[in-house]
Amino acid sequence: MKNNLLKYRESKFGVFLIKHKKYAPLLFFVAGFTWDSLTLGRIDRLYDIVILCTYMTLLTLSIYFYNLVDNEKWKNKFIKRYGKYLPLAIQFFLGGLSSAYVIYFSRSVSISKTASFFLILIFLLIANELFKKRISNKYLQFCAYFFVNFTFLSFFVPVILKEMNTTIFMISGALSVASTLFLIVLVYRSSASTRTEIVKWKMFGMILGIYLLINAFYYFRLIPPVPLALDKGLIAHNITKKNDKYIVTYEVDDWYVFWRDHKIDFNRKSNKPVYVFTSVFAPTDLKKKIYHVWKWYNLETKEWKTLDKIGFEIVGGRDSGYRGYSYKNNVIDGEWKVEVVTEENLVLGVVDFNINVNDTKSKPHIVTRIF
Repeated sequence: MKNNLLKYRESKFGVFLIKHKKYAPLLFFVAGFTWDSLTLGRIDRLYDIVILCTYMTLLTLSIYFYNLVDNEKWKNKFIKRYGKYLPLAIQFFLGGLSSAYVIYFSRSVSISKTASFFLILIFLLIANELFKKRISNKYLQFCAYFFVNFTFLSFFVPVILKEMNTTIFMISGALSVASTLFLIVLVYRSSASTRTEIVKWKMFGMILGIYLLINAFYYFRLIPPVPLALDKGLIAHNITKKNDKYIVTYEVDDWYVFWRDHKIDFNRKSNKPVYVFTSVFAPTDLKKKIYHVWKWYNLETKEWKTLDKIGFEIVGGRDSGYRGYSYKNNVIDGEWKVEVVTEENLVLGVVDFNINVNDTKSKPHIVTRIF
């Protein structure tokens, strides 16, 4: 075993880690994030479920054993000899689990609705660098663990139960609190250093604070209703359905506007309806009613006015999302948006556009696509 350890330290990888040990935890965090970005696809796929469950399990074990390394019973044991590499494992699994949330919701048309999570993720990255002990800081360890545990269960529980609503979200939160507190108590009882370094009421208070913060984000619709995601949303001139295919005719923008499909400035004739096409991703067999809420911005009152709310049921399982559309006649000039929401009024995404009635000056570039 000693010879193997010596060979490892003299290897290129071992030398690299020793030389750059100051930045190794961050590199492993980024590595986990990048690896999942390349391999994960959809939350209800067996491969994704196995990977995420494995990451969650290994992260739990890594944190548990890392906090027990100083225990005398591990002297001359495998865990004691390789314990110094456990922080790298913790960083890798934290990166992998954190990236899952970003990957699944980066599909959403409304990136702004997921901005709250990105801010939390950035905070984790910055906090990881600012803490003097970095991941060895037990408060940071357990708070980061609780956050990724909560987000993981927010995906996993609806997939297993094939149901998604506020009650399911609350159940996911309760399970994450219970499992995190169980791990903390287990480590606290088994590790003398943990009993010295953390104050129980402070640790539990931080966990409760994160729990309330995530629920506040959910209540104020700052994060999408997991695990649904708006895959596509565009404004169209005409939509027809033929042989389970949607034929959509719409305006496209200049070639350099690559971040959206449709042109925001929508030109139409006064006697023609305006269509909004969406596709919503949902896990297999999950059924949910969603709504297209048509809103027009009133320049006089400086407020959004709801003019229509059209609902239909979606069924999960299709990789590109469940397709559907709504349309509206007798629209007027101005700024419009169609919010795609659930029965609980949680926003999946927003399709923004400006309507110009009888605009004869511009020459729209119109295309027809099959979805």
